[in-house]
Amino acid sequence: MRPRRTAAALLLAAALAVPAAPARAQSPTPAPAFPTGTATAPDGRTDLTDASGRRLRLRGFNLDKYAEATEQDVRSIAAQGFTLIRLPVSWTRLEPARGRLDPAELARLQRLLGWADRYGVLALVDLHQDVYGPWFVGGTGGIPPWATRDDGLPFEADPDDWFAGYFQPAVQAAFRHLYDDPDLRAWQADFYTRLARELRGHRSLLGYDLFNEPFGPVAGDPADPEALARSAAELEQGRLAAMYRRLIAAVRRADSRAWLFVEPTVLVGQGVPTRLPGFTDPRPGAPRLGYAPHFYDTAVESGADWDPSGGFVERYTAAVTAYPAAHRLPVLVGEWGPPDSRTPGNTLLVRRQVDAMDGFAAGWAMWYWCRGNGGYCALDPAGRPAPGDEPAFGPYPVAVAGGGARTTADGARHTVRWQADGTGRATEIVLPAAAFPAGARITVRPAGALAELDQPSGERAGRLRVRLPHVRPGTPVTVTVEPR
Repeated sequence: MRPRRTAAALLLAAALAVPAAPARAQSPTPAPAFPTGTATAPDGRTDLTDASGRRLRLRGFNLDKYAEATEQDVRSIAAQGFTLIRLPVSWTRLEPARGRLDPAELARLQRLLGWADRYGVLALVDLHQDVYGPWFVGGTGGIPPWATRDDGLPFEADPDDWFAGYFQPAVQAAFRHLYDDPDLRAWQADFYTRLARELRGHRSLLGYDLFNEPFGPVAGDPADPEALARSAAELEQGRLAAMYRRLIAAVRRADSRAWLFVEPTVLVGQGVPTRLPGFTDPRPGAPRLGYAPHFYDTAVESGADWDPSGGFVERYTAAVTAYPAAHRLPVLVGEWGPPDSRTPGNTLLVRRQVDAMDGFAAGWAMWYWCRGNGGYCALDPAGRPAPGDEPAFGPYPVAVAGGGARTTADGARHTVRWQADGTGRATEIVLPAAAFPAGARITVRPAGALAELDQPSGERAGRLRVRLPHVRPGTPVTVTVEPR
């Protein structure tokens, strides 16, 4: 059973603060707000919407690579008020020998989705690869050895630069065969169909990130930025686009409900816009397709502290927004976050990334949910937000009855603004307990708003619901939230 939470339902005048209130029971198994459609704003931004038409914002975390996670991890993510988990899974672990899904690995993935069902979060299944697969980098992640053809070409790992492995001749050959060989194409598509058939039916299953950080053959010197950009464009327009069409069709043979997200190459992080074409969705009704770029600064990934004068966030935002606007796709940033948020530059980078994504993304999943002293872990050893990662744990509007929602912060004080749609439906704002350990004070404008506040309690997030039953569409709404 979930703990009881405090609640208040009050008529608010302008700038009237909401006091504490008595407890009431909550549902032990809340259903996640599954997005059933999209809404596109005049500026081209496309949001996910729920069944009532409210615009959704999904926020959450990647779980440990290849789904090495516990029920406590999922429960804690939900308790903090997050609504999304990204589950990196591995083709080679799920199908170690061709033609048969591994029962133990499949059961573990089913358990994770079952926990997501139980605690009311959505799950995005990420078909993950790094440097193709274990044939090159060891371990158990990526594309199976039985689907790896390297033409006997050399591979030399660089212990100081794992990404350099992508440019090794053997890895380049393996990607070329995966894209081009008819039997590998058919085996990959068949795997996606069988996996989708096994996982469909979970109410938490948002959908699939179809191929993590796609890469491919590079013509010319990979150290030449122009040659690299040309190769990425050729890949996205040709081989990768054809793969995405196959994989979309493969999943749709088993599941018409899931959302399917395509990724660009990692060059988007260097300000290179994607050259992917648009895609069609064979499902009945409106398409359920999205765009899932990653948000990493190359220099920071290489160990540097972030330099705000370098223009990374501005270049990335410019590069990442044109494609989804042109094709009316919601953006879900599948991975982001610095290797160590504790350094001064990276602390500022986290704030800047949260602010930027608030402007262009329908959701995000930070890399990743774990406890530690440094590294990518979003939590410190005691389970609190890691120093510097606090902006990722701030309040946010999870469902908005209106448009143009933005959240700004001035120290511990947060302000959420949007334009009401005039329907009187509730806008819901999540108040993570990490940001409001002693509860929250709120003010709401305009006068006449109806607000209901479930205060944060212990480690459990609160939630504010704001209704404006007698306002015209487009009326500005302002909610200010600060710790008690």
